Order: sequence, then structure tokens, then C-alpha cells
Amino acid sequence: MSRDLSIADLGEFVRALLQPSALTELAVLAGCLLLAAAVVRALRGAEAPRGSIWFGDRIFDGVLFPVLALLLALLSRWFMASVLPDRLPIAVFRLVVPILSSLAVIRLTVRVLHLSFPDSRLMRVVERSVSWVAWIAVVLWITGLLPTMLQELDEITWTIGSTRISVRNLIEGVVSAVLVLMLTLWLSAVLEARLLAGAIDNLSIRKMAANALRALLLFMGLMFALSAAGIDLTALGVLGGAVGVGIGFGLQKLAANYISGFVILAERSMRIGDLVKVDNFEGRITDISTRYTVIRALNGRESIVPNEMMITQRVENASLADRLVAVFAEVQVAYDTDLKALLPRLALVPLGVPRVVDDPPPGVLLTGFGADGLNLRLGFWISDPDRGQLGPISEVNLRILDLFAEMDVEIPYPQRVLRRAPG
Repeated sequence: MSRDLSIADLGEFVRALLQPSALTELAVLAGCLLLAAAVVRALRGAEAPRGSIWFGDRIFDGVLFPVLALLLALLSRWFMASVLPDRLPIAVFRLVVPILSSLAVIRLTVRVLHLSFPDSRLMRVVERSVSWVAWIAVVLWITGLLPTMLQELDEITWTIGSTRISVRNLIEGVVSAVLVLMLTLWLSAVLEARLLAGAIDNLSIRKMAANALRALLLFMGLMFALSAAGIDLTALGVLGGAVGVGIGFGLQKLAANYISGFVILAERSMRIGDLVKVDNFEGRITDISTRYTVIRALNGRESIVPNEMMITQRVENASLADRLVAVFAEVQVAYDTDLKALLPRLALVPLGVPRVVDDPPPGVLLTGFGADGLNLRLGFWISDPDRGQLGPISEVNLRILDLFAEMDVEIPYPQRVLRRAPG
């Protein structure tokens, strides 16, 4: 970063701010800001999507406004200092350019973190830290202390193996890493939104591609940031071997979950929206990540199931091939019941009940001889199991009671035979 102002020129810079030419610069700067705001408003339109990185929720809190204002300010500064016949002394724009640069970096960081981690408290700390660092850098730049401080920090060094690292390298590496990771998260979020837009049948495949793309971009961004910090990437070979050993021993479950997640997404054995039952928990799949699957039950409870469990255990999928689900109503009648007259009418009970389909038709079976009566099972089919099964069962049971009352069919009470002991 070149030195814009020296400490000795600080007094001259302050005097230049008090000259009448500074008013001209302020007028030109106001025009730049108004023009940038007008362009953002025109591009944004009346119904811009909320949460946009470029436009933000308002005109001034997106990335586009400070970037446009910075470009217009740089163009105006060059024009006033080089093209005009009477070259004006530049004072205001020396102050405005670093401010707009810092504002663009802060807006980019804030918008990307809000989009990628909307509910993370840690990201709020990162946002404030980036803001403080950016504004401190602006103050040091304006006062001319930044080059001197960087030179002093470059003298503080230590050696790791054959690599010489200074505090300046470390700071520049952190700044580069933050900027690269922000751009990577932004790019991956945009690509993921494009991949998932309008996806219906192949949503799982697109989700897998988006996760793989994000991991690849983050890895490439991290490598670029380490290279920018002056770290020899060949030294990472030892680290890669250590990570491989760690995965082989201590991270077996984590690695298995990640691999299982890609297998699920690739095979499409389970898809987002399927109604499944795993480990006695039944619900609809709402998300499949690379490590776990989220299943939401009908009562609103959510279960986070490791992907390895979805691969190694039995999973009942009610949506994979056919959405029709068989539902049963159990009832017991007395032994003296006329089953030849009852069974045909009992089979017609579910017909007409909301959510019960006519094809396949309902059926009645005599399933056993109980201690107190005959056990009957009435089976019927529903096509929307995601809405629950208790509603149709309850309606069918109510109609069974009405039919029994009409035909004078007895539901037996438990019977016990008592015998007196002899003597």
C-alpha cells in the first residue's frame, strides 16, 4: 500500500481543506454521491429482492452504492488533477477515497455474512471487528502513519522451518483471507441460488452440486489466501498427512456422515419432501446436508439424523415409489354376530370419507379369535400421508359405530369365568 500523505504534509493537507477549492471538491463529491444513488435506485427498481448483497434492503446499505461512489470519486479526482486547465489542489478526495474504500469492504463483509450465516452471533463479532479494522486503517492512511507502521511490523519476524514470517505478513494474510473468503461465500451463495432455482424433481442432485461447489470454492479461496500471506504451500503436505491420519482415527464418524450425505444425494434414494420413518421417528425430509438430514414431524418437531444412520439402518420411505398408504381400523365383535351380513357393509364404510381413495377399494379381514370376541381389521388407503393418519381413522371409527348401532352389532366387554373351588 503506497503512502498517500506523510506526517509532515498533514498540516498542509488541513490547510488545503480550508481553501475555497475544497468547496468545489465538495460540490463534485455531492454530485458523485447523488449520481451513484440515482444509478442504484434505477437498477434496483421498485421491487428489489430483500437481502440482496448488491442492493441491500435500502439503497445505501448494499455493496453497489459505495463501489459506484468510489469509482466516480476516483474518476473525478483524476479529471480535476490531470485534465482541467487550472488543476485544482486535491484535498477532499484524498480523504473521501479511503473512506469509500473502507465502506465498500465493510458493506461487502456485512451483506455476505448476513446471507451466509443469518442467525450466527459469532458473525456479528466478525462484522464489528472488520469495521473497526477498516476505519483504523483509514485513519492511519490519512495521517500518513500506515506506511511507517507497516515497515515497523515487517521488522518483527520469526522463522518456521525454512519459512520467514513477519507480523506484517500475518496481518496482510488475515486481511487477504477475510476478503477472499467473503468473495468465495458470495460467489457460492449466488451459484447455489442459481442451481436451486426452480428445482423440483432434481432438487437433491442440485443440492449436492451446490454443497460440492461451495466446498471447492472455499478450499481454493483458503489456498489463495495462504499464498498471499507468503506461506509456502508445499509445507501443507505434512499437514495434509496429519489430517488424513486424524480422519482415519478420530474423525471416522464425521467422515462417514459426509460421505453418506453425498451418497444419499447422488443415489436419490431419499429426496427433500419425502415422508420417511427412521429410528421410530416419522416425518417429512426438509433438508439434506452433507453431514445430516433434517426430518420434520407432523407435530412440528424436527429430528437431525446423521447421514450414516440413513445409510446403515432401515428407512421406510412412503414417497419413493407410491404415495398411497394403507391405514387400518381394528374392531372386535361378539361371537354370535352375523359376519356374512356385516362384512360387506363394513367394507363400504370408508367410502366417502375425506382423503380416503376408492381405488384400491377398502377391505375387511377376520384376523383372529379373541378371548372376548372376533377380531376384525378394516383396511383402506389414503394418498396424502403427510397430512397424518389419525383424521381418517377417527372418521372411519365413528361411521363403524353408527353401522353397529344400525345393525345392532355388539362390541363385547371382557368376559371372565369364575369357578368356586371345591370344598
